[in-house]
Amino acid sequence: MKKIVVLLFSLIILVSGCSIRSLSDSSIDSNIDKILSDNSKLYNVNFEGYKYYVPKGLKFLNKNQYNALLEDKNNNKYYFYVDVISYYHKTKLKYKVDKKAYYAKKLNYNNKKGYIEINKVGKKYFIECVFNYSKVEVLVSKRDLVTAVNNLCYLVKSVKYNDKILDSLVGENVLSYKEEDYNIFNSKSDDSDFLDYVKEYDNKGKKSSDEETIDVNSYND
Repeated sequence: MKKIVVLLFSLIILVSGCSIRSLSDSSIDSNIDKILSDNSKLYNVNFEGYKYYVPKGLKFLNKNQYNALLEDKNNNKYYFYVDVISYYHKTKLKYKVDKKAYYAKKLNYNNKKGYIEINKVGKKYFIECVFNYSKVEVLVSKRDLVTAVNNLCYLVKSVKYNDKILDSLVGENVLSYKEEDYNIFNSKSDDSDFLDYVKEYDNKGKKSSDEETIDVNSYND
């Protein structure tokens, strides 16, 4: 009987494509490696031209075209942008690790590239993560730092693009955007007005608390 239970459990893991890998409560570097190196293909939201996975504990506050505003249980706001234009044109990553940052690292997992950079601003930490032609920004306290990094890694790594749909949208110029309008690969800390940007970002997050909540389950297939 025990053998049957073990076999069934193994089959469930195999079919779901998931592997059980425990995450650290304190190591950002270790968790990034575990999450982004995982080859599982989970998703629970599906939009025109792409889909991705919103981890448990995050909820939508607002969704506008390729931009999404999400919130965790501690009221941290995640600004998530999926750059289908850069994906379509296969824009190359141009990022230099900032040695002055609290944490900075180039990312290269499963043929997907990007970076993560964390800068301390006052008593909080501003996190930027670009990976797989998507970007997440979040401002958190130190106690939420590891959890926030975990959440954004799950978001960016899970983005799956539908080439046929995007070829129709981008190829026929249905989208009004231009490739140079917004470069997700640029780190905000490169800007001279970085502190002003973070201040505005934090205020915008506070104002967003009244946005309409979107149920993730309503986007499931």
